[in-house]
Amino acid sequence: MSEEPLNQAQREELLKIARAAVVTAARGERQISPITNDPALRRKAGAFVTLTERDGKLRGCIGYIGADRPLIDTVAQAAAAAATRDSRFPPLSPAELEGLGISISVLSPPKPVREIGQIVPGHHGLIVRKGYWQGLLLPQVAARYGWDTERFLDETCLKAGMRRGEWRDPGVVIECFTAEVFGDYEIENA
Repeated sequence: MSEEPLNQAQREELLKIARAAVVTAARGERQISPITNDPALRRKAGAFVTLTERDGKLRGCIGYIGADRPLIDTVAQAAAAAATRDSRFPPLSPAELEGLGISISVLSPPKPVREIGQIVPGHHGLIVRKGYWQGLLLPQVAARYGWDTERFLDETCLKAGMRRGEWRDPGVVIECFTAEVFGDYEIENA
């Protein structure tokens, strides 16, 4: 990432913001915009929020690639969306809040991939685009499953609704990014 890494206090503040957004969304309450004077949290950056159940199963993951709003707003919006708008899951209920894990991935700006040898699975995340199709996988996904570069590209294509190997098509745009990942924050007494 080109920006300085977040310090522990900044990470904790973002986790607090994400937690509040998840709780508010699950309860069906109106979201409140977070406020901070910290320039690192006001910088424009893309981010994803991932929610996991106690057993480690994915419960929601939503994020925004573009750096078009302050990081605190991106995290709050992504957290609320992960709780209620991930199409793979029903909206989170208040009963599911206790023990829910939260992790945040703050993204670097995406860069074009000219040769697949540039991609380091586990270090880079991927975006593939072709026409209206787009898929993104965070760096930790490849690390979790032990994928090599070609498998990572194949899986990102599948996420985009394309076929395995379609990344070889000259019409496919491939970008990579890095992410500062932190979390494992459990919601308690929600």
